[in-house]
Order: sequence, then C-alpha cells, then structure tokens
Amino acid sequence: MSVKKWAYWSALFIASCQFSWAQHYKVLHSFSGTPNDASYVISSLVFDRKGNLYGTSANGGNGYGPEGQGNGTVFELSPNGDGTWSESVIYNFCTGFNGVTCLDGDAAWAGVVPDAEGNLYGTTYEGGSGCTAFGCGGGVVFELSPPQQQGGAWTEMVLHNFCSLRNCLDGNTPIGLLIFDGQGNLYGTTAGGGSGHFPRGGGGTVFKLAPGSQGWTESVLYSFCSVGQGKICPDGDAPYLSGVVFDSVGNLYGTTENGGSTKNEGTGVVYKLSPTSKGWHEVVLLAFPAPNMFTGLPSGGLALDPLANIYGTFQLPNGGVYRLNPNTKQKSLFLFDGSDGQQPIGGVTLDVKNGILYGTTAGGSTGGSGIYKIDPSGKETMLYQFCSQPGCVDGDVPWATMIMDKDGNLYGTTEFGGEFNNGVVFEYTP
Repeated sequence: MSVKKWAYWSALFIASCQFSWAQHYKVLHSFSGTPNDASYVISSLVFDRKGNLYGTSANGGNGYGPEGQGNGTVFELSPNGDGTWSESVIYNFCTGFNGVTCLDGDAAWAGVVPDAEGNLYGTTYEGGSGCTAFGCGGGVVFELSPPQQQGGAWTEMVLHNFCSLRNCLDGNTPIGLLIFDGQGNLYGTTAGGGSGHFPRGGGGTVFKLAPGSQGWTESVLYSFCSVGQGKICPDGDAPYLSGVVFDSVGNLYGTTENGGSTKNEGTGVVYKLSPTSKGWHEVVLLAFPAPNMFTGLPSGGLALDPLANIYGTFQLPNGGVYRLNPNTKQKSLFLFDGSDGQQPIGGVTLDVKNGILYGTTAGGSTGGSGIYKIDPSGKETMLYQFCSQPGCVDGDVPWATMIMDKDGNLYGTTEFGGEFNNGVVFEYTP
C-alpha cells in the first residue's frame, strides 16, 4: 500500500500508507425509499441557521413514479439534542404530473441552498414544462418555502423551466448545485443545451437567475462548445455535477466532464468566467485533453482557499485530487491507486485553519468507498471505509462533497447501503 504526496503534474512521490479506522463515524439516518422516504441520494447537504440539515434525492417519495421508484424528494434532518437526528420528507416531486411530464420537477440530484428567510433553492434534472423535439421536461429551478405555521406543508414554486426556448438555448438538464451572489441572484450550470455546436444539442451552459417584480429572469452567461466544431470543444463540454463557485472579485470557476482538446472530445476542463463590459469571458485554466493513464473526467465541485488556489477531483483512471494556481496555472497532483480509494466523484472540503483536505472516494480495491484526508505535506490517510459493517448498514458509494460544521465535524450522503440499501446520511468527526 502507498500514500502519495502532492507532486508536480509530471511526478509522484511515495510514502507509507496510513489507515485510521474510525471510532468517529456515525449514521444519522438510513433512507427507506418510496413511498415515505428518499432513495438514490447523491446530493450534498446544507445547514440552516438552526442547525437542521437539508438535502435532495433523485428517487423515492410518493410522486407519480411510473417505475414505482418515486421521482425524488427534499428532506430535512433535525438534531434531537441527545446525539440522534429525526428525518422528514418536506417535499415530494412529481405531485404535479400532467400525463406527460412532472411540472414541479423530477429527480433532484444536487441539493439545495437556503436564503436568509429560510427558503430553499435547487434544481431537478428532469421535469418542467419545457419541451423539445425529443420530449418534454428539461429540468427546473425551484424554490421551496417553509410553512407559515408549525406542522404545515412546505410550498414549492418553479422559478424557471429549462428548454423554454427553441433548441433549449436556455439550457437543458441542470445537475450542479446553485450558488447565490451578494445581490440575491442565483447561478448554476446545465449539462446540455445552450448555443454550442455539440451534435447532441449544445454543450451545456452557465446561467444566472435574477429576481424581479415579475418573477425570476434567466440569462445564459456562457454556452460551452462555442469553440471548435462537431464533437471538438476546446472550451469544455457538459458541466456535470460541479456547479460554479465565486472568488473574492466576482469571477466564476467550474469544471466540465468533456472537452478541452483540439483533436478529440477530451476528458474535461477547469474554467474561469470573468464579467466584462461585453459579457462573460471564458478562460480554460486546465484541460484534460484525452483519456490516458494519469488523469481525466473532473466532475465534482471546486473549492478555493484564502490564497485563491483551486482544489478539485477527477475520476480517471483511479482518480485524484489537484491543486491549481489560477494566475500561474501551476499544478500539483495526488493520484489514487485503488488500494487507497478510487473514483472521487465529489469535490474536497477544506479545513482552512489546519490546511487539511477531506473528501470521499466511490470505490477501491479494498472493497468499498471511503473518507480520506490529505495533510499540508500531501500525505493521504484513509479515515473510514464504507461498507465495513455487516450488510453495509454504514452506507456505500458517496457521490457528493461533504460539508463541515463550526466544530469541524463532516457530514455527507451515500447512494447505497444503510438498513434498506437506499443510502444514508453520515457524520464523521476527525
């Protein structure tokens, strides 16, 4: 076994492997699935001001569910004060089925973000009233408002239906997490649509939703596959799970799963979008030009440290973690080898005070996915291996980026495992 330290893009340094099987891992909730609970939970979590956790699911709930799996939920976990948590489904998608599409949304992958009043905002991968020649339901942006009285129902409102414009020029299939700016505007990405030339219907977009007296107005800040031709998209193609993040001066950063090469489809880019008087300008900071033995397929969200260094993950072949200086474009790299985890789908969580990165891997040759940390010297330690308890009651296959509370505890979700094999919400105390 080995631990690999931060290295320049062309080199690796080897040290001894460390595993620290935790006494500090706890399952807060096992999802039971349709009709009363969530399933296929691949979303990140978020805290409100009272310490409650919120997330979303792609399946589960009591919505229309033509395949009997439900169409997704928004759920809440509340601490009970004795170390236990209580979970409740606060919204079931596809309660507005019109015989063709789920008008209120279908399959929430990314999670939600709260505003100051406690409203929650998110996206669904499908559903909505937008239609194309191939069918209806290009996804939605939704707002979920808390009940006016205790015990009442949350109220959902669709803020935008994607594919509302011809050829889905406004975007199609939003998957990434939304983010607010200081003026209350929302920003996000779609995996398809836009004005890009990719043959399958655009290379995806970065979009903005601005509130106004007549509702919310969507505008596309950038359409990927605006460079090149056919399947060649040097500027990136298909921003998948990452969404976007802001730096301190208003630039946006994100990733795409494809593109980045002038010769082939490429395996993704890290990009920067800067506001100018003529619109938003894109610069590719890092390209993964073609499948190879080292790197490719960045999909998780990005994190920025106080010095504006960018941290992210990629999945191919075993995956790894990178650090990138956006000004000098100097890169450092950590590669997984399978024994210490592989395929980190989610991004990393920064412990800025201690200079530590935390993340999860979705697989590994040891038999399961895990939680890892990388210290300031670049040394990796596996903190916990999922599915290490009988029946995988501790969960398995985490997709989303973990979040950290003020005390340094980490919280996340898994797609599978748990008492009913529908995933769990977990807490890990480093």
